[in-house]
Amino acid sequence: MKGKSCLRTGCFVFVLVPVIIAVLFFAFFRSSHDLPDRFVLRVPLGGSLEERIVESSPVPYLMQDESLSFQDLLFMFNQAAGDKRIDTVLLEIGGVRTSPAKITELRQAIEKVRAGGRKVIAYLHSAEDSDYLLASACDSVVVERGGYLLLDGLKAESLYYTTPLGRIGVTFQAAQWKEYKSGVEPYTRTAASPEYIEQINALLDDVYADYIGYVSKRRGISRDSLESVINNVALVPAAKAVKLGLADGVATIWELKRSIARRISGKEPEENDRLFVQADRYRETLDWPVKASGSEAVAVITLSGPIVRSVGSSAMSVDEGTDVGMLRRSLDAALADKEVKALVLRIDSPGGDALASSDMLQMLDSAAVKKPLVVSMSGIAASGGYMAALAGREVYAMPLTVTGSIGVYALKPDISELARKAGLGRDVVTRGRFADANTVFKPLEGEAYEKFISASGDIYLDFIGKVAASRKMSVAAVDSVAGGRVWTGRQAKQKGLVDHAGGLFAAVRAAQRLAGMDKSKQPRILLYPEQKSWFQMLLEGNPEGIVGSLERMAMRRVLHEVAPQSPYSAMLRMHEMLMRSGEVEMLAAMPCEIIIR
Repeated sequence: MKGKSCLRTGCFVFVLVPVIIAVLFFAFFRSSHDLPDRFVLRVPLGGSLEERIVESSPVPYLMQDESLSFQDLLFMFNQAAGDKRIDTVLLEIGGVRTSPAKITELRQAIEKVRAGGRKVIAYLHSAEDSDYLLASACDSVVVERGGYLLLDGLKAESLYYTTPLGRIGVTFQAAQWKEYKSGVEPYTRTAASPEYIEQINALLDDVYADYIGYVSKRRGISRDSLESVINNVALVPAAKAVKLGLADGVATIWELKRSIARRISGKEPEENDRLFVQADRYRETLDWPVKASGSEAVAVITLSGPIVRSVGSSAMSVDEGTDVGMLRRSLDAALADKEVKALVLRIDSPGGDALASSDMLQMLDSAAVKKPLVVSMSGIAASGGYMAALAGREVYAMPLTVTGSIGVYALKPDISELARKAGLGRDVVTRGRFADANTVFKPLEGEAYEKFISASGDIYLDFIGKVAASRKMSVAAVDSVAGGRVWTGRQAKQKGLVDHAGGLFAAVRAAQRLAGMDKSKQPRILLYPEQKSWFQMLLEGNPEGIVGSLERMAMRRVLHEVAPQSPYSAMLRMHEMLMRSGEVEMLAAMPCEIIIR
């Protein structure tokens, strides 16, 4: 067997080494060609705009198919704003499905590019509200010939599984702290509670007001006219969009490119015209992520996705989130680097495992004693995500960041009726009065149920105590804004839960100030968790890591094609709990996602 293993390794190396040499030659050949003195930067914008993609493609030639992450876009636009070689930025927008705060921060990045003297054109494929809201930040909006605008407003949708699950014999017991912590409702109710409706309406009011106000101002039309389009027209053909003042032109992408090329160079664009530079190619030529003017650094540590105890332990491990070990490794690396003078914790997380969130806060508090730590909230920093933010000396949030949700809930599945219907027999021998209490085959009763409720209540009290200590508020004051209530960043600032309105770069400047760094110099920015490329994995002798990376990439792409914006995340969590054979889940997590479409 050992001989076969060595033979396989030898074959692997024999096949891969020529590929590596070819790829390195290809990369060198590409990098040796500088960008032209004047060009158009083409940037595709679509999908969920993940905060940061830590795992790069394990196959070099597939990298060009990878979407730019949200942070990629922010850093790229930041540099493009001062790049005099760029004449025009062409944003090809279609299918943007992300949080309101991310759209707002991206709008600000686009405005900075325009302020730097670059012309920014939005090219819209058949677009929805999110696409159009983003496009309205540009100098001009061009709609694809034959396309349309679907401007039908905003909605929030929730699914309730209590009845269909009950029909097959699956029920849930829940502990909810408190009434606004509505994550349990899909399993315990058949419709939304008044508390859930109240906070969803408040969130939609804020987002809708921003949408109508920003677009009407940028396009020079009245708010009433825009609302009339949404309420009476909704589906707007391209030519009509121009008539209504919603767009500036209609063209195919080839017609638009030809028009831009004529304006810049006075001639028709050719098939391999270097005038148009793709975003990934442009990024390769930059000092990434910023062009620093000093050796001192700020570490930006991203906490993205669900907070879990350990990545890979989940039955649904495609969206792995951030675990305690990943955060610890990032903090250790940043603290060990003597040139890192300050830390920025960038949070884009709905929370998750309550105890893992508490562990993360403890680690972050310890790190903040050694180096100044500033928090930057992205699209969402709620529940366990908000708990992590308590370590920040200063906390920044976008006006439409979804935050708060300070609360805890616990779910206990019961499949006793399903087992009875299926004729499943069960015999248990125990030692200890509660040894079989948490099984999925029966509900919690009596003292076991009381302990279930009490345990989640203890975690809630600990949570609001942590908030009170960090935010210098009384426990009663925290409780009045907690109980699971969800706030926008603007509201959270008024409630004392965050300190400042601002995005990632505002937080970096604050970290620089708190660390006493030279304000006149641009610090280096180091991104954590560190991204491992396919080549690093090869050098580490880790072909299995490449295979695993390929599998996860393939699965993500399949899921994206099948359900690019899944409304079933709550059902996936329920499935995970069932796979854990009845383990009680103590969650500090958002009950829903708010996404503009």
